[in-house]
Amino acid sequence: MQIDLNGAPNGAGNGAVAGQPGPAAPIAPFPPMKSGGNGVAGRAHERFSAPGNGAANGAANGARLDADAVVARLEEAGETLLCLPLGGYTTALRTSSWTVLQEAAEAYGREGAGVRLRPPVPSAAKISRMDQVLGWLSLIPGDRYVLRRIVASRMLVSPTTGRHLYPWRRLGTLLGADHKAVQRWHGQGIALLVRGLER
Repeated sequence: MQIDLNGAPNGAGNGAVAGQPGPAAPIAPFPPMKSGGNGVAGRAHERFSAPGNGAANGAANGARLDADAVVARLEEAGETLLCLPLGGYTTALRTSSWTVLQEAAEAYGREGAGVRLRPPVPSAAKISRMDQVLGWLSLIPGDRYVLRRIVASRMLVSPTTGRHLYPWRRLGTLLGADHKAVQRWHGQGIALLVRGLER
């Protein structure tokens, strides 16, 4: 008698035919992981109620975006934009000096002396999503340029601290308006984006 390790000894008494595999379980794809971050709590786009499993990336899959998902995608794009290197190759002449050895000797024993924390370079997928989201800003009409400016300023989130570069009060000071009015205008700009994406 040949023993099948996939349940045939238990099924033989019930009239099961040995050697025939049963139906396979349906395969469900894993939800995409949330991009960005090193587990830092308190990121600006995590306070919204948009589902974390791919809702921010659902526009590429044909899912409908609501206001919270649009804000999350905008903030992810702003964070990616700030992670990009500030400059590439240049034709400018550079001179080198040997002050590196002196600075290293002076910094010996001091923790974090002169070290600036830099965010990692974003992946190609994040840069592609950023390019897509930056194209959304053109959905705000040109005659509403103040709304476009507010939305574009508010999307910039620091990748190291997770805070907005332009808080509401600072935006209000720059525009010469009350910060509550700036919040309302930001909501109007997001509503224009949602309507434009639904078309």
